[in-house]
Amino acid sequence: MENNLTSNLMDIKQRIKDLSEKYFEEVKKTRRHLHQNPELSFEEFKTSEYITQILDELKIDYKKGIVKTGIIAKVEGENPGKRVIALRADMDALPIQEQNNVTYKSQVDGVMHACGHDVHSSSLIGSLKILNELKEHFEGTILFIFQPGEERAPGGAKRMLAEGALDDPKPGLIIGQHVMPAMNTGTVGFKEGKYMASSDEIYISLKGKGGHAAMPDQVTDTVLIASQIIVSLQQIVSRNADPTIPTVLSFGKVIANGATNVIPYEVNIEGTFRTMDESWRGKAHLRIREIATGIAESMGAECHVKILNGFPLLKNESEVTRKAAQFAKDFLGEENVLDLDIRMTAEDFAFYSQKFPTTFYRLGIKNKNTNAVRALHTSNFDIEEEALKTGMATMAWLAYSFLDE
Repeated sequence: MENNLTSNLMDIKQRIKDLSEKYFEEVKKTRRHLHQNPELSFEEFKTSEYITQILDELKIDYKKGIVKTGIIAKVEGENPGKRVIALRADMDALPIQEQNNVTYKSQVDGVMHACGHDVHSSSLIGSLKILNELKEHFEGTILFIFQPGEERAPGGAKRMLAEGALDDPKPGLIIGQHVMPAMNTGTVGFKEGKYMASSDEIYISLKGKGGHAAMPDQVTDTVLIASQIIVSLQQIVSRNADPTIPTVLSFGKVIANGATNVIPYEVNIEGTFRTMDESWRGKAHLRIREIATGIAESMGAECHVKILNGFPLLKNESEVTRKAAQFAKDFLGEENVLDLDIRMTAEDFAFYSQKFPTTFYRLGIKNKNTNAVRALHTSNFDIEEEALKTGMATMAWLAYSFLDE
């Protein structure tokens, strides 16, 4: 009996690999279409229409219009109520002008798929095609989540959950995949437990009496106050944070619209706070407010601090991730499954991880021959398209393996 089960599993594994080859050109065409026609967060109307056309051609059941553009498709195997697993991809692009000279270059001025969401969505379509052909060989239901608005708070994941999109049927597991430019094509990577940081936006507004720079005694030096606040806030990381908790506080935008001889009446500061501990996250927000307002008031300025709560800590469920990594090793070979370190970047997949057992893993997209890294969120981001085979096949194999447990 055990030999028969092993033989059947080997057959399915080979079929998934063969089907990824079969659908590669179609999935590549899909990825290039999405790359040429990017849409910003919560504006993915044409992307959604394009995906539903593919689903209609395949005669796949789906719900659309979730958070306006979101889609959840469904493939049912034998005994569909036995277990439900969800696979997720995001659809939105970034406000970046593409600099690549390729035939599938973005045709939308100032908008580009610079984070690989075109890869995620096309790979998920490939996984759907593979699993739809194999539905007689598994028990349970697989949901395919095409999610809007990952790049903009509050995040499409949070809004889909708020709309009850995953209440019926409710998945027992959600799997997410994201490209990783530093990893070679053909590889994937996993990290158990805490993986990606929370991410919050900080807005500080300072107001005072502006005036001539040659008469500092008669003005409120908002620029000096802003500088003092930025330097002092760094002590939150160096002196208030537990040294064992990864924490980042960075400011990337300061607007002081004065002149060489004009001290402005207003200065605005914008930054980000990220950490790997939700309790410390709340305490740090309080310290930011206290320090900023305290310094401003002591130097005669009015201060307003706004902290926009973004994405929470992304935590991969340990047992699920351990199993997923082993399934991937069985499929790709142990040498092609890597251990990942924590990242201080953020992902709205974290909202799913707060409600369901989840694992969020990485897909290698680098050409190992050229060894060139095309960094995320840059104008020259691109992928080695062979990675689409690994992307669609690995996700299909993980879904099948969890259903087959």
